Amino acid sequence: MRAVASADARERIIVAAERLIAEHGVEVPLRDIATAAGQRNNSAVQYHFGGRDGLIDAVAEHRIADLEQHRLELLAESEATGAAQDVRALVSALVVPMLTVPYEHGATHYARFLDRVRTHPALAADTNLGRAGRAAVRLIITRLDRALDDLPTAVRRRRLRVLPTVLFALLADRERAVAAGEPDPHAAAELVDLIVGMLTAPVSVAPR
Repeated sequence: MRAVASADARERIIVAAERLIAEHGVEVPLRDIATAAGQRNNSAVQYHFGGRDGLIDAVAEHRIADLEQHRLELLAESEATGAAQDVRALVSALVVPMLTVPYEHGATHYARFLDRVRTHPALAADTNLGRAGRAAVRLIITRLDRALDDLPTAVRRRRLRVLPTVLFALLADRERAVAAGEPDPHAAAELVDLIVGMLTAPVSVAPR
């Protein structure tokens, strides 16, 4: 029973942290997060996560498994239709689950949280892509790197490196609009268009 209660408290802290970090930034007081999660002990975050970095890492991990499952399904569909190396199909597999999966599981501030913590080590590409639960994302990035081989290597790598920054900003913009009851500024197709356009844009030739 104690283990169940501990797991429940841990999840409540994660959900509260996702919202408060999204609203106030990564420096929001940990005691505020504990209070919002219904924890009487102000050191609850320290107990469950070891501190702020551990908490941010846990929040970033919280919805990954469901996102990855949906991405793997979309990748399988693209392979079945012969579009395994198609840039738009790959971007869709990366982006579309982020528009639906977290919110089907109760998220309200997921994209805004990601935008706030995008420079944190938990979201850094070198750390993120190497984790066991990132098979779909690794495959998408590897295939995008191959599919964009008409671009100079340095340009291609830079564009893939800034992809999360652009994506998180667009998703956060969309989430804020939806939360405010405004028209969705980035429907799935348009958002994919924007990312594909960024990745495939012609390279400007600098004047000599």
